[in-house]
Formats: sequence, C-alpha cells, structure tokens
Amino acid sequence: MDVEVDTSQGLPALTIVGLPDQAVKEARDRVRAAIINSQYHLPSQRLTINLAPADIKKEGAIFDLAIALGILAASGQLDPWRLASVAVLGELALDGRVRPVHGVLPVALAARARGQPIIVPSGNGLEAGIVHRLSVLPVGSLSEAVEVLSGRRSIATLPVKPSRFPATDNRCDVDFADVKGQAHAKRALEVAVAGGHHVLLIGPPGSGKTMLAQRIPTIQAPLSLDEALEATKIHSVAGLLNGRPVLQRRPFRAPHHTSSAPSLIGGGSMPRPGEVSLAHHGVLFLDELPEFRRDVLESLRQPLEDGSVRIARAKRSLTFPSQFMLVASMNPCSCGYLTNPHRRCRCSSTQVQQYLAKVSGPLLDRIDLHVEVPAVPFDVLTDAPSGETSAQIRVRVMKAQAWRRKRGQQHPNAQLRSKELKELCQMNTEALNLLKSAMRELTLSARSYTKILKISRTIADLAESNQILPEHIAEAIQYRSLDRQLWL
Repeated sequence: MDVEVDTSQGLPALTIVGLPDQAVKEARDRVRAAIINSQYHLPSQRLTINLAPADIKKEGAIFDLAIALGILAASGQLDPWRLASVAVLGELALDGRVRPVHGVLPVALAARARGQPIIVPSGNGLEAGIVHRLSVLPVGSLSEAVEVLSGRRSIATLPVKPSRFPATDNRCDVDFADVKGQAHAKRALEVAVAGGHHVLLIGPPGSGKTMLAQRIPTIQAPLSLDEALEATKIHSVAGLLNGRPVLQRRPFRAPHHTSSAPSLIGGGSMPRPGEVSLAHHGVLFLDELPEFRRDVLESLRQPLEDGSVRIARAKRSLTFPSQFMLVASMNPCSCGYLTNPHRRCRCSSTQVQQYLAKVSGPLLDRIDLHVEVPAVPFDVLTDAPSGETSAQIRVRVMKAQAWRRKRGQQHPNAQLRSKELKELCQMNTEALNLLKSAMRELTLSARSYTKILKISRTIADLAESNQILPEHIAEAIQYRSLDRQLWL
C-alpha cells in the first residue's frame, strides 16, 4: 500500500482518506503530537493523506510513521525522493518513539519483492531480518528515521541470515517415553505423522488420549525454512509471535470445545485467521470432539479437503492456508466407559448411537485413522518407563518421508490423488485378496478403501518397501475402528 500526502491552501486540517478504520483515523492526533514533540514543524495548511489503493479497508496503527514522514517530505523538511524508495511501517507514540506493530513479516516479504529497503520499529527488527536479501533499517523514533533518510545517521543493515533461525528446535518438555503402555496408539500416531494422516483417538477417560496428542509435535520433522516463514506470517498477522522472530516449532493448537465457528475457521467483519490457519504446518487438536457444536465441526470440511479456507464477507474475501494434521479425541459413549473392562457403562445402545452421531459421517470420512486407546492397567502404570523416546520415533518418521521423496513424491500420502493411488499403491496378489475380503466382510465404503490404501502406503514407507504387502494392509485395517464397528 502507498501513503500519499498533499498540502493545499485552506484552514489547517489533517484529513485521512482511503477507507481508514478508527485506529487509522486516530493517527491524526498521534502524528500531530509526534511531529511537534520531535521538534519538527507541522505545516499550517490543509493536509490530505491518501492511503492507496482506496478501495481496500485499512486498519491498525502501522501507517503512523509513514504518514508522519510523508508530511515532513511534503513540507520540505525531508527529501521526498529518499522516502519514495523505501518501505516504512510503525506506530508512533506521542513523544515520537516508534512502537512495534503486528504483521511485519508479510510487509517485509512484499518489500523484498519490490526491491525496497524497509524501515521498521526496533522491536520488529529481527522479525523483518529473517527475510533473505532485504535491507532492514530498525529505528526507535521519528527523529532517528528522519536522520537515516536524510543521510545524517547511518544504520547498518541487520546482519541477520536465515541460517540464524534454522527452525530445527524440537526440544520439548514432553516425550513419548512418558506414556506408559498404549503401544498400539503410539504406533498409529507414528503412521499418522509419517503420512500426514488425520487421526481420531477413541477411549475412556484417563486412558491418555490428550497425553498422546500433546506429544505428536515431538515426532514430527523439523520445520523447513519455507514452512517456518509461512507459519510465522500467519502468527505475525494475528499478533502471536510474542517477541519471537520466527516460529521454530510446529504449531500445536488446542481450542476449547466451546469455540465458535469464526474462532476455529477464521472470520470477523475484517477476516482474521482462525485456529485452522494458526495450526498451518502443525497440529490442530480437538479434545472431546462430540462436545463441539455441530456447525463448528461441519465448517472443518473445506479446510480438511482443500488445505485452505476462504472467508467471504460483503466487502472483502480472503484465503488463509490451513494445511494441518487434525488430531481429535472422544469417548466411546456419553459416560465414557463402554470399552473399559473394569467400569460398567451406564449407556443404552440407543444412547451410544446418539453420542456417536454427534459427529457426522462426512467428517469422520475425512479422518484417516480411528484408533482405540484402552484404559491402562495398574500394573503398567507402576512400571518404570520403558517405551521409545520421541527422538527414536522421529528418526523412523523422517526416514519414511525421505523414502517417499526418493520416489519423487513431494506431498504426504494422505494427499494422494486417484491417479497417484493406482501408480504408487502397487499390491501383490495376496495383499489384494486380503483387501478384497475385508471390503466384503466389513462392508467398507469406497472412501474407506481409499483411506486404507493411503495408510498402507505409509506403513510400507516406514518399512522401506516399494510394494504394499499383506501385513501392511492388515495393519491399516486395524486403524479403522469405526468402520469395523467394534462397539455397536
């Protein structure tokens, strides 16, 4: 966006046009006070500030510094040609200090595309500095910005390189070694992460579903630099970086079941990213899935299918990325103890059906793995931890993903298209007969058939096998608990 300033004859006034919101309109008072308190002259003329393009609504205080510098350039206190060749953003305090703002990274990327250096608040210097081949000039006040543009002060471009933020930090306070028992569930999550599959954990209260979900980021491959920049842009716009220049761990978002559809998908009069976008390249965990409102769950269909979400409003439409791994958990019934051999379930078969029906079939169809998480026996709880660490599991996951890329496939197995399924999911006769028998005996749908093939492909990748074998098919079928109707 461009900030244009014009001085004309008339009563002294400062007018901002170009669809400004209230925060932008209030920039008049902030800019006026900052210019005067910084010992510069405020012209006694009519000042018109145009924020172009005029048909896009402007919001926030990021235009303050650019407006102030534009006024100084229009009144001859600053060379306008120097200002025209640089991108500027920052909020002004009344005494002329420049405060940090949100959304610096997307602006910095746009400045690099235009071949411009960028002036940013000192507090946003590192965030803008991660953009390679961009001259970043951090300033702490309006006076400092004027001196830099006038050539009276020299600020060295931030010596920040992408290698300074490799985004390989997988150190966490939690580890899969903390989880006692649940070998089947751990293996299922390993398969889910290796292939980018969505997963539903089903089990009684206290069986460790949340504990397992919280440890999924510890076995995911580290963020690549491109993935880190994409995820950081969304968090920057949402103001959730909290002083970090770039995300170094994959996001893990766990909204409460009382969340509304706009908070989950994104929205508002001026559309903002929701939880599905904040989880981009990470994990979205929905605990107690049936407790979410039906309309909220149904709104997940498009993000799960397309990897993006489009928010349309009367005046504006935006598309946010939402390529995340969905991890959900639920009880097998309303009381939670249907599958617990040591607790009596109080639900009738009708109540069980009604509880499971809270989650629609089309949404369940989009979840690849349905995994039973049984109650943990006392003897297992009192044993010393003996399971594999997250680091050991992550090694196998990364090997499987490398095996996938070796055959020229860049996207995860969960995103395989119909044409690719036929080409990449080659089975021997025994595996084909096993799958055919399972389809007939379990009356599986065509979508279930596709899901089993994709899961089998991931299991084969973990085994570094080009061909899908019978044991891969058999294991994949075990991860479709709802299709097998274990409790009904």
